[in-house]
Amino acid sequence: MMIHQFKEEYRWLSNFHPCDIRFRGKRYPSVEYAYMSAKSDDKKWKMMCAEAKEKQGEIKKKSQHLKLVSNWEAIKIDVMRECLELKFSQEPFKTWLAETGDIHLQEGNTWGDRFWGVDLETGEGENNLGKLIMEIREKLHQ
Repeated sequence: MMIHQFKEEYRWLSNFHPCDIRFRGKRYPSVEYAYMSAKSDDKKWKMMCAEAKEKQGEIKKKSQHLKLVSNWEAIKIDVMRECLELKFSQEPFKTWLAETGDIHLQEGNTWGDRFWGVDLETGEGENNLGKLIMEIREKLHQ
């Protein structure tokens, strides 16, 4: 069995799902906002992410034009892991994740993200988001 996409009954697995995250001294209303905030050292950018007045999709688009922290490519997986650990250490996410047992979690998407997920049209992708969540789930089971 596999969870193919983080939507509908599995929407809570999505980084866009509302979740109170206290990340590096600031509160964010989702993993996505917290993760996006880490892409830049710009204080205005971090404030914009924390205030969450703009939709996550808009923030994500704007992040493509940011001056990224110099080592972003080297740290982005660790930053995502940190954000996800904050989410899945709290209820009800912790219980829901544990209840998925050992089924494969795939962040299937239609927007061509082959780094964090799997492109559902081609079946290609590294599924790094799914892998990180499964890694966290494995720690919960131990």
